[in-house]
Amino acid sequence: MTLSEFRGVYPAMTTPFHEDGSIDFELLRDDAQRLADAGVDGLVPVGSTGESATLSHDEHVEVVEAVVDAVDVPVIAGAGSNNTAEALSLSRRSAEAGADGLLLISPYYNKPEPAGMYEHYRTIADEVDLPQIVYNVPGRTGRNVDVDTTVDLAAHPNVRGYKAASGDLNRVSEIVERTRDEEFSVLAGDDGLILPTLSVGGAGTISVVANVEPERTVDLVQSALDGDYEHARERHHELGPLMRALFWETNPIPVNEAMAIRGYGPGRVRSPLTRLSEDLRADLEAVLADLDPVEAEA
Repeated sequence: MTLSEFRGVYPAMTTPFHEDGSIDFELLRDDAQRLADAGVDGLVPVGSTGESATLSHDEHVEVVEAVVDAVDVPVIAGAGSNNTAEALSLSRRSAEAGADGLLLISPYYNKPEPAGMYEHYRTIADEVDLPQIVYNVPGRTGRNVDVDTTVDLAAHPNVRGYKAASGDLNRVSEIVERTRDEEFSVLAGDDGLILPTLSVGGAGTISVVANVEPERTVDLVQSALDGDYEHARERHHELGPLMRALFWETNPIPVNEAMAIRGYGPGRVRSPLTRLSEDLRADLEAVLADLDPVEAEA
């Protein structure tokens, strides 16, 4: 499948685990199909929400292969690392596994300067011929991908998107403004900022809440893209309590628990993460009880 652009809703998938900690590939494939049937525009396995940090490289590729085999929507594989050679290897292996695009978190811990950040992404874009998304999440990496670097990268034919997870709407707006002449999509990476991001010219979202409420998330985004902001605001406020609840503790702890409550998965996470506390689980159940699963309105 060839991606012409990144547009719409891309759930940042969770990775389900058996009780012994191994990956439940059958449930993973079922979940991918559930999300595809809900009308999402693509899937993003093995990103932060998929616990890529605790998966081996072989497991990482096996997850990508399983999702690719399960669905007929584009699959955007998380393939980033703070080590350029490692990120390049994961990107190549993801391409071989059938991924349609790549999500590349910016280098974490070693905190490169802008020149190093640019070279990191340029190296992968030069070597792997797939559309790629720059993933800016300074809360996890300790450093922003600055606006000038992002704009420079947008000129590369394989760098086709930016996942905005800094919480800074001014940064998002400037990147949209300065890349309007490029084939480049800005995607919301903070669920609470999906609608604001779309309002300044964003093209969609790589979303956590879409794992639990894919139909409503698709409806929100499509309404905004169609210019129906009144309806999009209704969906935004309807989903607001759940969007906030899914970040009561470190992602993906709450979203795994929400999926367990809904019957979509076991809720397990890999160490050093832990299950959601009992008090918060009861609160999450209450939030979900007020948001019974329904198909989005036509």
